[in-house]
Amino acid sequence: MSALIRFDLHPLADADWRRTCREQLNQHGALVLRQFLQPAALQTIIAEGDAQRHLAYHTASKHNVYLLKKDESFSDEHPRNRDVISTKGCITDDVIGSDSPLRQLYNDALFKSFLCDVLGEEALYPYADPLSSINLHYAPDGQELGWHFDNSSFAITLLLQKPRAGAVFQYVKDLRNADAGEMNFDGVAAVLDQRHPVEALAIDAGDLVLFRGRNSLHRVTPTEGDITRMLAVLAYNTAPGIALSETARMTFYGRL
Repeated sequence: MSALIRFDLHPLADADWRRTCREQLNQHGALVLRQFLQPAALQTIIAEGDAQRHLAYHTASKHNVYLLKKDESFSDEHPRNRDVISTKGCITDDVIGSDSPLRQLYNDALFKSFLCDVLGEEALYPYADPLSSINLHYAPDGQELGWHFDNSSFAITLLLQKPRAGAVFQYVKDLRNADAGEMNFDGVAAVLDQRHPVEALAIDAGDLVLFRGRNSLHRVTPTEGDITRMLAVLAYNTAPGIALSETARMTFYGRL
């Protein structure tokens, strides 16, 4: 894995370093591990992504920030139902080669042990369906990810290619408490109406990001320019045998 990971910057096995990462994630809701990938590995993944881009499934969808069906007891302009837009192209796990550096990283025991320690999980498992474990997202000029809360408690991403401008990851930490059933309509409205300050993560190509997005509202602003934003999503479950629903797979990937 030394050909893939910058162990000189990120000693995954070191207990003190893991503790520092865990404290930063818990404090800020986000952890950015800069220059996580070796330059040669990053270029290999980018080349793979360029070669497979024609296989991407493209979606342009409207959704509310809670990623829930419309609630008829609220108006269309209420924060519960207000639409935002997300647009992207995506290739799925079954397209990622068995010898891809992404596959090697995803399956690596030390990497998963590090993630478990930092995230506070006992174990991590791949998705049971053939599409959802590793995804590669493409956002060319004008495409964006609208404001939303995640359904999962954590997300793990690798920025592979950074555009010339735009595509800024913005978030508001702990805007709600999902476990308590909190929606915080007033807080969401303030963000959507640009009345609430937001934070931005400075992320460069090769950086690994751990983010807790279930309670933190977040988005990625539109890409600007002729360089496509390319992002790998490494998706794990905390229990074995879990598949993304067929409805979600058809929505995100256009197939089962």
